[in-house]
Amino acid sequence: MKTHRYQRRFYRDWIKEKDLYLTRIAVKETDLQILTDKPLDKNFIKEKICLYRWQIENYLTRDNRFLTALKPIAVELNAPAIIKKMSQAAKLANVGPMAAVAGAMAEFLGKDLLRKGFKEVIIENGGDIFMKTRKSRSVGIYAGKSKLWKKLKLKIKPKKTPIGICTSSGTIGHSLSFGYADSVVILSRNASLADALATATANLIESKQDLPRALDFTRSIKMICGAVIIFKNNLISWGSVEFKK
Repeated sequence: MKTHRYQRRFYRDWIKEKDLYLTRIAVKETDLQILTDKPLDKNFIKEKICLYRWQIENYLTRDNRFLTALKPIAVELNAPAIIKKMSQAAKLANVGPMAAVAGAMAEFLGKDLLRKGFKEVIIENGGDIFMKTRKSRSVGIYAGKSKLWKKLKLKIKPKKTPIGICTSSGTIGHSLSFGYADSVVILSRNASLADALATATANLIESKQDLPRALDFTRSIKMICGAVIIFKNNLISWGSVEFKK
């Protein structure tokens, strides 16, 4: 099992989107990189981060199963929207609700910025991304130190956004995984679901023989646009996935 020790997000050093304003904000464990088409009001985004964190943390005091459950659990009818969103995603992916927390945070904050009039918003939260763009963008896939996948990138077209692009790995990073996939990337209009399903799919992979079964599971979930699964020197993909040449 991997530890929960903080690991520096070195991949952020690779960002080269010079047409966007870049902002990095950290509030406790929430560590975000945000790209926007105009300067960001840090106080506004920090207030929103604190609000969603408070809603999640406050709910945990009422039901601590929400933090530790590895399977879906029902939530209260009057639970905050972000709690319900995480719960719904977990139910579809058959994982615990906290598997959706990074994608949910990115999605809720991204939609807040869109409502504020931003036209381009890219929020990266520990490898989980919410994106709304007016031009084609490249998103790199990091699958460890293998040179075979070193330059692998997805091409995201504007008409496909807003979209969630979420990643899970059994060999990289600190998040809990029961599998050994080097990288599972899920694309969905629902970033919370993309996050939860990336975890669920990665959990299924212990060898290359598991790849078809894992992909079949991913394909069976509605609202998924595409998927990329990498295990060592093996790659399998499905759906609306376009690799940049």
